[in-house]
Parts: sequence; structure tokens; C-alpha cells
Amino acid sequence: MGKYGDFYEIGPWGFSKASPEDHAPSPKQFQPEHLSDPKFYEKGYHVEELGDGVHWVTSPSGYDAAFVTTGSGVIAIDAPPTLGENMLAAIESVTDEPVTHVIYSHWHSDHIGAAAMYGPDVKIVAHEITRELLARFPDPLRPLPTETFSTDETLDVGGVRLELSYKGADHCPGNIYIYAPRQKVLTKIDIVSPGSVTFMYCDASENISGWLQAHDQILEYDFNALVGGHIMRYGTREDVITSREYFHDLQSSADEAIAEMSSTMDARMEFYASLSADQVLVGTENWINSMVNYATEKTLNKVTSNGQKWPERLAGATVWTKNHAYTVVEATRLERTHNGYQQRGAGGPEYIV
Repeated sequence: MGKYGDFYEIGPWGFSKASPEDHAPSPKQFQPEHLSDPKFYEKGYHVEELGDGVHWVTSPSGYDAAFVTTGSGVIAIDAPPTLGENMLAAIESVTDEPVTHVIYSHWHSDHIGAAAMYGPDVKIVAHEITRELLARFPDPLRPLPTETFSTDETLDVGGVRLELSYKGADHCPGNIYIYAPRQKVLTKIDIVSPGSVTFMYCDASENISGWLQAHDQILEYDFNALVGGHIMRYGTREDVITSREYFHDLQSSADEAIAEMSSTMDARMEFYASLSADQVLVGTENWINSMVNYATEKTLNKVTSNGQKWPERLAGATVWTKNHAYTVVEATRLERTHNGYQQRGAGGPEYIV
């Protein structure tokens, strides 16, 4: 046990400790064979070829990345710091080619925070917003891109082609699609975590409408394998379809919760009825959390398209659905119509409060 035991408890002001007894175990399909191989943990990485030179690398930390051998140098995609130089070891286990190009999927340090290890001579390709953000918040471990693009770009190294595309903000501004058309491998980071409901709060994404839309945009590609950035397995088309269904169910449940508790001022004010004026924020917390609980319950109890409930289909469903529900409820308030607005005085039509 460490300095703080297995949890830092502060009572009613903080988060309560999660108990394994309260949560469903991860489905078996979430756990690939290499997780049971001691060599995975000894080496610190696992590498697989997904298609004619396109390789996927993952780590015990749960972060993954990719690289492509071209005959004229290696194209590395991302550099998660928790994978770090084990990414170089994975490349060296496959080829003697040097890394000549690096593609940044987006600017976040948890995915490119070890990029300096590739050395000063590599060409770094990224979206122009990624360069702008890295220039604004400098980090010597994330060197500035040397080449940028706006909407679409093709990177050709030794006759091996990667198609880069930006379709708008989703997880964050500048987060791009990286597609190997011949090998039918797509890299799109921080949208789908194959086999899981993804990390909490929709993977800490900034534009939830764009993040949900990205599921459809991924499915517009003809791919056999998806590199998603998190979780120790690569994804399939079916994984994306399953994730999309889960979040569509969650959005529907959130819409229903808002209709029940926020479509009239009277419905909202019920949460404040017993509170004094100096405790209205307690009522606000209870109001928002009630909508979140409603959406969470509806989602987890729904019988889905294959006859199972979500805890049977996706890892983390009972752990993180409440976090996703909060994000989707809040994003609905911020990013979608309120179906009207307050008229002068106390009267007026119903609208989302």
C-alpha cells in the first residue's frame, strides 16, 4: 500500500470510493490474448502488423500508437509518453529503417508527449491548429510540426500513401483522420476505445456534438482495423458501430431526462423548494445530478440491439456511464437548441431551462 492507501477519502465534499462489488466485470472480448502474456509486461509493448507495413503498438498503460514501414523510412504516428522509447523498440523489432516522418494525431501530451525521442531531423506533419496550440503552449518534448495542412493532405513516402483529413473539432480542435487506403487501416484517436465505453466524460472531449458525429465519420471509411489511442486492443468496424449505438442510447436517455426535469421552470424549481436562498447551489447540484442519474439508469437498463444490456457488451459501462451522462446532458444544454427562451416577465412557452 502506498502513502494514501488505495483511496484518498475526504467525506461528503469529494468522490466516494468505487467498489468492485458494485460494478460489472469487463466482457471477455475486451481482453486480448497478449494481456495474459508475461512478456508483454516485461517488454513494455506489444506490436502487430495490421496490413502490409502498418503496425499497431500498445502498452501495459493502455495507450497505443502506430507506425508504417515504407522502404524509405518509417512513418510514426504519435508518441504516447507511457509507451515512450518502447515505441522505438517496437519499430526496431520490425525494421532497420530510421524514423523519417512523424504524424501528430492532435496536440494532447498524453498522445505525443514523447515525440522529442524521434530526434531533431524528422519531418513532423500535423494540422495547422495543432501547430498553433503547440506554439502557444510550448513543450520541448512536443517539437513543433514542420509541415501543416488545413483540410486534406496526402503523405507519400517511398510510394506508401497516407491520407490525412480534418473534418472539424471533435475530441479537440485539430484532431485528424489518418488513413492507409491500401492497407485499410484508420487511425482516429480519442473517439472509440474498442470494447469499452471509453474513458470518463466522453474521453475528456471538448466538442461533444462533433465527438458523437465522428463515429459516423469513421464509418464513412473502408477500414478493417482502427487505431483508437486507448485500450490494449485495436478496433474493428463492429466496435465503432457498437460504440455509436451506446452513445445514441445515452443521448436519447439524456434527452428524456432533460424533458422530465428541465422542460419547464416548475419541474426545475422542485429541486429548490426546500432550500433557503443561500443554499441554491445545493439545489442546482441535485437538479443536474438527478438528470444524470436518470440518463444513467435508463441507459444501463436498456436491452440493446443484440439482446444484451450495455454492461454485458462494453467494459466500463457501470463505471463511467454516469460521467458520460453528465457530459452529454451538459453538452445538450450548451450545444443544442433550447427550443425557445424566456419571454418578458414570468410567462412564456416551455423551453429547456
